[in-house]
Amino acid sequence: MTYAIEVSKLKKHFGSIEAVKGIDFQVKKGSLFAFLGSNGAGKSTTIEILCTLLEKTSGDVTINGYRLGTMKDNDRIRQSIGIVFQQSLLDKELTVKENIIHRGRFYQLTKAQLIENYRFVWQYLKLGEIENKKYSQLSGGQRRRADIARAIIHKPSILFLDEPTTGLDPHTRKFVWETVERLRKEIGMTIFLTTHYMEEATNADQIVVIKKGEIIAQGTPNELKERFASDQLVLSFKKEIDIEHISEQIGCEMVQFGDVYKVNIPSTLHAIPIIERIQPSLASFEVIKGSIDQVFIQINEEAGDINAT
Repeated sequence: MTYAIEVSKLKKHFGSIEAVKGIDFQVKKGSLFAFLGSNGAGKSTTIEILCTLLEKTSGDVTINGYRLGTMKDNDRIRQSIGIVFQQSLLDKELTVKENIIHRGRFYQLTKAQLIENYRFVWQYLKLGEIENKKYSQLSGGQRRRADIARAIIHKPSILFLDEPTTGLDPHTRKFVWETVERLRKEIGMTIFLTTHYMEEATNADQIVVIKKGEIIAQGTPNELKERFASDQLVLSFKKEIDIEHISEQIGCEMVQFGDVYKVNIPSTLHAIPIIERIQPSLASFEVIKGSIDQVFIQINEEAGDINAT
């Protein structure tokens, strides 16, 4: 198994405060990895360490084969990663093209490489209509496209996205994710994502959830849904029913919400025998799949209060 990122026993202390408490995880090359946590969970601290912006207290981190912590390897790590921050780093008075070309020079690209790489980002981010506009003149969605172009002008093998679609309209969010997926599938770029939109984590290959500096769950979206969320069968009846009798018939507890009843089921297929048993009384039914939002809420509730000392 080849990993783009390997983290072992990573810790970060700020005085007596343990922001990160010995966490372990791996990110497969070419995968979409989702790193989730509420505010104060240690998510941002971990990302800043991985991006060489903050020194770790202890532990081992390897990124693209380089060991974090030495000046030489830290420089190599920075050359191989791209970062899209929540706040832009671009100059408002420069055009999009000027900003991106200027950023490209930080990576000591040759003139030929810079021209080639600019064509690369121009194509992926559809910059034709905005490249000659000042950054200050752009809409929120256009700014985000320019931010991503800046982050990948040197063609990094890993792209860190820190809540990249917060505040964007649905159309722009869709465009951002289509672009990210193309980068991953077409050139094998590894994507490390944090997000407040839980549905964006649904497409991840791996999810890690952190709370108060500790990892409280990790797995694929389906694995986490199976462990922490259930599907729901929503039932509507033709007339008033004897809820205790119906519950005995189906062998499950029913909970009333307004004029419908809900039954938690392990999977969609488990709805079939329930419906068959009570079909004469049914007016309608619907199966609602367990969501990643449910997963996130349940994981945090089950984790309880982890000591922050």
